Amino acid sequence: MAANEFGLPLVSSPEHYQQRIAQSQEQELVDLRELIPDLVLDIRYATSRNLLGVALYPTAGAYLRRPVAEALARVQTVLAQRGLGLCVYDAYRPYSVSVRLYEQLQDENVAAPPWRGSRHNRGCSVDVGLVEQATGRHVPLPTDFDELTPAAHIRFENLPNHILLNRTVLLAAMQAQGFVNYPNEWWHFDHYRWAEFDLLDLPFAALR
Repeated sequence: MAANEFGLPLVSSPEHYQQRIAQSQEQELVDLRELIPDLVLDIRYATSRNLLGVALYPTAGAYLRRPVAEALARVQTVLAQRGLGLCVYDAYRPYSVSVRLYEQLQDENVAAPPWRGSRHNRGCSVDVGLVEQATGRHVPLPTDFDELTPAAHIRFENLPNHILLNRTVLLAAMQAQGFVNYPNEWWHFDHYRWAEFDLLDLPFAALR
């Protein structure tokens, strides 16, 4: 596997990706819509409703490595016992999209720098909120997705009690299945096995 200009090993050809899957099915990026049919998707980077104000994905898609996707499916099952479900804002993100985000934002707290890459690029991070299963309506949480204010921090406490409770429910459900929160963003979770997977720069079309 060739390294890029920053010395990072990067899978950027569909052929190489398929070879990795042939070696281990865990390498596959699973379409969350197929694995979790009742999942709500709100893929903001396929629209202009994001930090850059322009669409960064040509189509809306949500993919995670197989063990990560299966862990998310378990979260969905547990939340259903409360009448809740997940809303996914972003999952696998091609490396080139992360580069574009960093070039525009120039802030490592917001976007992973090109010399490190993102756990989103590994198919091991997911940005999620909560919805009511019966209606699909969003459950109130501290901020909107990617609203980078102090209230986005997982330990921000100056919030109504029902919002604090909703955030706690989400955090507990994700942590129970091996996800670790990024404290600056209540919505961002990394699967604990992220280091086992390579950085990818494949468009969604190459995953089908």
